[in-house]
Amino acid sequence: MALLRLILNIIWLFVAGFWLAVGYVVAGVICCVLIVTIPFGVASFRMASYALWPFGRDLVRKPGAGGGSTVLNVIWLIVAGWWLTIGHVVTAVGLAVTIIGLPMAWASLKMIPVALAPFGNEIVRSGGPREPWQF
Repeated sequence: MALLRLILNIIWLFVAGFWLAVGYVVAGVICCVLIVTIPFGVASFRMASYALWPFGRDLVRKPGAGGGSTVLNVIWLIVAGWWLTIGHVVTAVGLAVTIIGLPMAWASLKMIPVALAPFGNEIVRSGGPREPWQF
């Protein structure tokens, strides 16, 4: 199973992961330049690492996330979340054209929750005991 994840991650890196990660990093740098939006920049860098190597990792709810996360997620959703979601859906449709691209399309769709609500969630390795993702 680990070999399959490695192969899928390498294919993903060349097909879509690199460009998605570059987009998240550019957004993170812009957010960090503007001092007030540094939390958004940190979230963007976290999403870039997930976009770079998604297979073998899952999104879970961070224990203790409260109202502050909800407020930041609402702001994020209005400013950037829906744009990122459209990008992931378009990428998934393009990848789903071929049979080899179906797992890649699934990986792109799997990133939509973190693109919509990056605060109050964390990215963990697959296979461990965890609480399911919640919006």
